[in-house]
Amino acid sequence: MKTLKIVSLLLCLHFCSGSYTQEIDRSATIGLFAGTINYQGDLNPNSFTLRHSNLAIGFSIRKPLSRWFSFRAGITAGTIKSSDSWNRDYLKSRNLSFTTSIKEVYAGLEITILDLSSKRFTPYVYGGIAVFHFNPWTYDDLGEKVYLKPLSTEGQGLAAYPEQKNYSLTQIALPFGVGVRYAISDAISVGIEFNQRKSFTDYIDDVSTHYVDRNILLQAKGSKAVEMAYRGGQSPLGQPQYPQHGEQRGTPSEMDWYYFLGITLECKLNAFSSLFGAHIDKKGIASQRCPRNIAF
Repeated sequence: MKTLKIVSLLLCLHFCSGSYTQEIDRSATIGLFAGTINYQGDLNPNSFTLRHSNLAIGFSIRKPLSRWFSFRAGITAGTIKSSDSWNRDYLKSRNLSFTTSIKEVYAGLEITILDLSSKRFTPYVYGGIAVFHFNPWTYDDLGEKVYLKPLSTEGQGLAAYPEQKNYSLTQIALPFGVGVRYAISDAISVGIEFNQRKSFTDYIDDVSTHYVDRNILLQAKGSKAVEMAYRGGQSPLGQPQYPQHGEQRGTPSEMDWYYFLGITLECKLNAFSSLFGAHIDKKGIASQRCPRNIAF
């Protein structure tokens, strides 16, 4: 009889822990992100700043694969902008500006440091791959919205400059970030997350290399292209004459980055399953369907 009770206890522990691992540890979550977006590039050389940041929102889904690893994927969107008028004095003379929306989809692997089934909070890190779309624009002298890519401001795609290739408005980036997640219940958690995107383009802001010959640009793309390529004549710190061909306009050796900082809210997809299944207490131990007292 005693042996039978021991076997019953072991079977109960096995099935209860298995149920916990499957239903709680590995249950998928959906998440919302709300925060700010900014960028680092030729019109904002600072590696990280909250100045002139804009609203960003996102949606994600996360599926634990094991105690440590989770697969996560999502979409994020926001608007970045910058202007030489916000920059250091030696950049103000260039007097360029841009705005663009960023829309991305991403997927990656997350590493969770602590176990939320036994702890209230955990730090985590993640990395992966993203595909994003952008389309830089600015306002001209008349206040009209002008998209910059079709103007070939640095001679991109012109026959006179075969080395200046056109850039694509859809690019790949490498996302990675860190965060802290706090469980306010078995099903819901909140957190703070900071992440960056390393892109492989230097044209998110339409600035990368050097100025090209004014007359060639004028003939190929018109006066609007010349106006958008150099606007120093409108700045007290700038020079009225258009720069010579080959003068530095940007820094092609440094690719553009963009980054997010904000709060997260996650909810388990099976949050309502506890109404019909086993109850999980605060320590993550199944408390139903198992005998509570077994006498030996």
